[in-house]
Amino acid sequence: MDYKKYIAEKLNIDGLEKEQVYSFIEVPPNTDMGDYALPCFKLSKILRSSPVVIATNLANSFEKDDIISDCTAVNGYLNFKVNRLNFVKSTLDKILFEGASYGSANIGEGKTVCIDYSSINIAKPFHIGHLSTTVIGSALCKIFRFLGYKVVGINHLGDYGTQFGKLIVAYKKWSSLEAVEKGRLAELTRIYVKFHDEATKFPELEDEARRYFKLIEEGDKESNELFTLFKRITLEEVDKIYKLLNVSFDSYAGESFYNDKMAPVVEELKEKGLIKNSEGASIVDLEEYGMPPCLILKSDGSSLYATRDIAAAVYRKNTYDFDKCLYVVAYQQNLHFKQLFKVLELMGKPWAKDMVHVAYGMVSLEDGAMSTRHGKVVLLEDVIDKTIEKAYNVIQEKNPALPDKEKIARAVGTGAVIFGALCNNKIKDIVFSYDRVLSFEGETCPYVQYTVARCYSLLNKCGDCASFSVNELNVDEYEVVKELSRFGEVVRQASEKYEPSLITRYALDLATAFNKFYINCKIATAPEGTRAFRLAITKSVKTTLTNALTLLGIETVEQM
Repeated sequence: MDYKKYIAEKLNIDGLEKEQVYSFIEVPPNTDMGDYALPCFKLSKILRSSPVVIATNLANSFEKDDIISDCTAVNGYLNFKVNRLNFVKSTLDKILFEGASYGSANIGEGKTVCIDYSSINIAKPFHIGHLSTTVIGSALCKIFRFLGYKVVGINHLGDYGTQFGKLIVAYKKWSSLEAVEKGRLAELTRIYVKFHDEATKFPELEDEARRYFKLIEEGDKESNELFTLFKRITLEEVDKIYKLLNVSFDSYAGESFYNDKMAPVVEELKEKGLIKNSEGASIVDLEEYGMPPCLILKSDGSSLYATRDIAAAVYRKNTYDFDKCLYVVAYQQNLHFKQLFKVLELMGKPWAKDMVHVAYGMVSLEDGAMSTRHGKVVLLEDVIDKTIEKAYNVIQEKNPALPDKEKIARAVGTGAVIFGALCNNKIKDIVFSYDRVLSFEGETCPYVQYTVARCYSLLNKCGDCASFSVNELNVDEYEVVKELSRFGEVVRQASEKYEPSLITRYALDLATAFNKFYINCKIATAPEGTRAFRLAITKSVKTTLTNALTLLGIETVEQM
């Protein structure tokens, strides 16, 4: 039952729609205060009265019933207590009936969301700096699908630019087909770094690189064959990491895909009088909007990120007719996306308002920023391998007889990496530290996964909970069920705020509530009726934590 909706329907507040009242109702931090609360401070301007008076009047007129057992006014808040026995029974019944779909909704039915994320660069290593965009974007795809949206996950590959000219030069001078096929991305990285080292001594290499990139654009057979080789090897290598992280895409249309789609966009900008000449370059002047000009074409006529992103946005709207188009890109690109959205708006695209930059913080090393061209990166594959290895060693030490140790270690290790990237608000910068990522203590993914395994163990030992009743209730039981009831709302909030960390925090809170319940309440040795009820709680926790971790791209395990 949606108790917030029930309360909103029962409250009659002049000047407020039921939907507004619903949005104002919240869950108090302390259960003693009530199960739900309406802060009347938000109503003062509308009702032209003090919060205390508003809360008192509403409390006096509210009719209590079998669902809402109490309604009191406290310091400007209207606090509600539900009939806890009914609440607990209906919540557990719902979870046990819905199973893997518990927490889902159909609010996105008939709507499409495009999500641009990961967007790796061809011929460059998949390093720890790509982790945030990859796992945030993947989690958002799963969250929106869970809510009924049609989702198009897009890997907007960085497969365009003079770096490919540099790679061709480096390949011809210092590598070979055999070396690239054998060394894979490591070899491509080696020659890319070598190019930049050599270019400091021989600047003419930069001109040679530009010439080769121009040959790619012009369709030169040899240059494009090499470009295709670099792209194939990159995608083959990163696909291994995507599989480990449970990440997938519906489209790999990268920058080069829009090569023949930019001219119509530039022409439209000219027709609408938006293009201005600035020292030979073509720009859209955004000074009156408090932004520097958006550069569309360089003086030599070549395109830029903005040109390709405008073309990509138009293509996506025409192809998918999205209701929302999200760009999961670091906050350093804030200005770029403000310019992009403003140019589309000036072009008369009404859907420009449906485009959202989902910004996140940057990842740096403890001794400074990463740089591919200087070979200063932490490879994501190395991080995942180390966490899996550590997980295996912990299992080997604590439970050496555990079957499928390798499979469980893989789930725990990759889960630790994903959860670590999603556990904080996405906008926070991260200084990468192996000690932090490899920690299996405290508020971590292994803690949540172990809670799920504990639930499996209890259910295997005690049997299922075919039927149960709720005749009495202690505080630990109630706190777990109250936490369980919040899941659907947390998922919706995560979608509205584009914030998967809300689900990681929820998973930790639910695991903590369950483990407190587990310690304080006998389950296996409880009287039959109580045992059935507590097993229903256990199964509901297992289901809900599994659903939460699945939305983050994390596997659960039955044993640890």
